[in-house]
Amino acid sequence: MMNLTDYSTEPVELLEFVPVAGEVLHPLPEPFRGRVMIDTVHDGAYIPAEFLEDEGGRAIGAERFRGDYERERDWGASMVAGFLSAALGMEGFYQVNIARVLMDFGRFPGVTGRDAEHLSRYAINYPFSQLLSYEKKKHLLESYYDVISASTDAVVRDRMIKIAIHTYDPVNPSGVQRPHVSLLNRSSSMQERGALQRGLFDPMYPDVLAEFTADRVLLSRISLTLEKHGVPVAHNYPYCLPEGSIEVRSQVWFYFNYLRRRFLTLHPETEGLPGYRRVWAMLMDTNLRSTESEALRSHLHMFRRAPPGREAEFRAAREAYRAVCTFVREHPRIVNEYRFSPDRPSSLGIEVRKDLVWEFDGRRPVRPRPENARAIAESLAEAIAIYLSRDRDAPDSVPRRFGYMGGDRR
Repeated sequence: MMNLTDYSTEPVELLEFVPVAGEVLHPLPEPFRGRVMIDTVHDGAYIPAEFLEDEGGRAIGAERFRGDYERERDWGASMVAGFLSAALGMEGFYQVNIARVLMDFGRFPGVTGRDAEHLSRYAINYPFSQLLSYEKKKHLLESYYDVISASTDAVVRDRMIKIAIHTYDPVNPSGVQRPHVSLLNRSSSMQERGALQRGLFDPMYPDVLAEFTADRVLLSRISLTLEKHGVPVAHNYPYCLPEGSIEVRSQVWFYFNYLRRRFLTLHPETEGLPGYRRVWAMLMDTNLRSTESEALRSHLHMFRRAPPGREAEFRAAREAYRAVCTFVREHPRIVNEYRFSPDRPSSLGIEVRKDLVWEFDGRRPVRPRPENARAIAESLAEAIAIYLSRDRDAPDSVPRRFGYMGGDRR
């Protein structure tokens, strides 16, 4: 039997659906069954053997990355996700199996330097970001990152709530102990600058939609329920969501998918036209992996020349983009209709303190603590069920003189 704290080179599904079984304590209301997704992206143990060879063809021994592997992994996250899914009566949850020390799917594609800060990291993690050849890094993104991305897109597109379970270190670098749980629904750039970082997503995406990735009532309900059960909770502490997180990226995708449906309702004749296809593909390329979309982005926003011989194609796409912009400008209520719609999806990250759900000997992981994981998960399930059955469709109780428009409380 494999040691629970070891990495593995045995091939597994990159995005695995993990079935669960257990007592259904807080079943999802009928309308939301199949509309909630729970996943983990940092509790994987798989390091494909093909990446255990450095740029010079020499074997990469475990001593060169084991410490980073143990530090980077979200120990216990999948255990919490499993208990949470079972308590809600779900069939299972999704788990990214690639070890985070090799590749972090919760970041934009690129390489992470040795001393990179937490919020400025990219998908290929240190030390593999320095050990692997260019060809191996390219292969890692194309055959692993892109495959996970396609699988995730297929799963998440019809969900109303997406919850990512993480675990974080017990203390801050200063030594201050962190709360048992932290709820993340705000991007780091919105927290620091009040606007999304420019150049990542198309500027047609309104900053007001980036203020929160999930309904604040959902966060409040989870906080209230956990605190009642003696579990201290923080919001967006000690860090917010990185821009490359699935929670932030999915919100941009959800909006442009909504905008596309609204646009095609009034302009069905544009569906299938090459220029419009390129524009919608660019807008929804939130993983920033498409060369075609990047070329169009730079043509539209950096005024770079179209590739030789493709001037007519890019001109058609530019006209299509202008038409979509005009549509949004001529229908100013679209953004608020989406913003306050009860059907707007929520994407939430939940951090649980590692030492609560996993036993450590110093910094070395030893064994799981399933009793704590189950207790926290069942409290989370209670809160989610209450939110969906009582809070989500509660009558508007906030006076309109405060500018509240009803529906989603983001």
